[in-house]
Amino acid sequence: MPKVKIIYLHAREIIERLADGSLDIGFSGYDLLKESQINIQKKISVLKKYNFGQATLVVAIPDEWIDVQTIADLEEIAFEFKDKKNKMLRVATKYPNLTGEFLFSKGVTQFKLVNSLGATETYPFTGSSEIITDITSSGETLKANNLRVLKDGEILKSQACMMVSKLSTKKTELKRILNLLSK
Repeated sequence: MPKVKIIYLHAREIIERLADGSLDIGFSGYDLLKESQINIQKKISVLKKYNFGQATLVVAIPDEWIDVQTIADLEEIAFEFKDKKNKMLRVATKYPNLTGEFLFSKGVTQFKLVNSLGATETYPFTGSSEIITDITSSGETLKANNLRVLKDGEILKSQACMMVSKLSTKKTELKRILNLLSK
């Protein structure tokens, strides 16, 4: 059996370490891989998606916004903020890359991203943002904070994955370990 070190790291750090080659195999969330820069993603292969840790990155708005049901409605609101209030719609998120890409792809261009380090669901009620994007499993935390997901507000489905650094794939010992882990 080859020499194996098991290291416990934050899920985001696993992605970085796989990309720089200082980690051969890692277990992390698909959402974190897709949030990383494209040059990082190109250095990592997803070997297996697991049936746990499932969650969805979503666009959530305050319940009181009863006229807003879809991204198209959100686009109108964003323009109203710009035209009538002379400010950008603020979107709190821990996923600025995925959020920006998603909103632009849906035609929402009048917004400003607000980086969140945690408790993103509280941002609209502390005045830090108007809406959020967040990762959710059951939606209970969103509901508890009087937020709801837009009908077409699903950005990305995620789950736990086994990933490997492409810089490590030529190591013979690694192939043996991967064979064992794949069983």
